[in-house]
Amino acid sequence: TVTNDSSDAWLRPAFSEIYRVLRRDAFCVTFYGWPAADLFLSAFRQAGFRPVSHLSFVKNYPSFTGYTRAQHEVAYVLAKGAPAKPKDPIPDVLTWRYSGNKLHPTQKPLSVLVPLVLSFSTFDALVLDPFCGSGSSLVAAQTVGRQFVGIEIDAAHADAARRPLAAYEPGSAP
Repeated sequence: TVTNDSSDAWLRPAFSEIYRVLRRDAFCVTFYGWPAADLFLSAFRQAGFRPVSHLSFVKNYPSFTGYTRAQHEVAYVLAKGAPAKPKDPIPDVLTWRYSGNKLHPTQKPLSVLVPLVLSFSTFDALVLDPFCGSGSSLVAAQTVGRQFVGIEIDAAHADAARRPLAAYEPGSAP
């Protein structure tokens, strides 16, 4: 289970704070659960964000099975102000390689996160992940030379996130 995943009470306050601390003319990339898309969009807009793109990540396995087999992940690219478009835009449909979810139930693969960090942050940017889970986004930032800050409410997951950061070797492939 993921702490606080049983309620959406955190959503609006969290994105209001994310908007507040994000520098002007910058991006926020956020994964979300599609069944709650309306809640997420409402929270994003109330905070001041403007959705500028939607990303789909195709998986070769289902995360769960309901009315269909869920074989994709989704994320929004949100803008604060008017950030410059990426010089080399990434596709909005990308391949997802299974990480094994060894460190966190919603662990993201580096092969997904590195292109996001490169596309939606500048070299002098600070990458903030306020729900850092396994720390994959922080390793992605570290891999491409960005400074980063991660926040995780669950102490066990925070400890797990520290391990790949400590093991990182510059020049290693994601």
